[in-house]
Amino acid sequence: MNDEVSARDDVKTAVDARVGFDGNRIDLDHVTKRYHVGDVIVDALADLCLHVDDSAFVVILGPSGCGKTTLLNIVGALDTPTSGSVQVAGVDLTDASPAQRAALRRSSVSFIFQSFNLFPGLSAFENVQFGADAARRTNAGEHAAEALRRVGLGERLRHFPHQLSAGEQQRVAIARALATGNPILLADEPTGELDFRTGVQILEVLQEQAAAGMTVLVVTHNREISRIADRVIELSSGRIVSDGEPAGGRADISELEW
Repeated sequence: MNDEVSARDDVKTAVDARVGFDGNRIDLDHVTKRYHVGDVIVDALADLCLHVDDSAFVVILGPSGCGKTTLLNIVGALDTPTSGSVQVAGVDLTDASPAQRAALRRSSVSFIFQSFNLFPGLSAFENVQFGADAARRTNAGEHAAEALRRVGLGERLRHFPHQLSAGEQQRVAIARALATGNPILLADEPTGELDFRTGVQILEVLQEQAAAGMTVLVVTHNREISRIADRVIELSSGRIVSDGEPAGGRADISELEW
């Protein structure tokens, strides 16, 4: 219990140090993202409005192709909308320069990618420390080691990605995001490569980040995960079709099964 409280306090300290005015706020107004596929026009997002102004554990739910990852990429300044306005952590991204987008990603937003995006020539520890260094955290090595311990890889620090299972690589990617201490955490199917037991462990860690003051957005097609969210946003064909508390009320993580 003391370790858990200590970890939560460490996260809160990092968030408090980084969050300025509107540090956790996300505002998307009438955002459309349009792709041209030959002669066909596809709206990945269609006139979407989304506002998140409190630290929370938010699940964005929907099937493949509904626009979940596109939404996450726009919030994280990796992509730009065709139309509409985007503000994240007090920064207007609508017409932001590449340098401004990079600065936001360094100081305010961290990603857990579905495809891991680990550096093959770096150890697990070095991959995670890279994230902390990029976010310009002091004592980056200490934060990297702690983040790996939090995801159950404290004994695998010196292993390279090719020496790790897919699930372990996913946990390294999660640890890298945690080590930044940024106030907004975006997770694209963070339990997709994990067994149930490890998946629950990771969800517990993500819940701790939200409890400590982060805004955590989790994209998933797994409806079971949405049961533990503070807020569930369901997408279909690029549009929000529901937004609110989990159906039937918020469940305890011990009630999950898949």
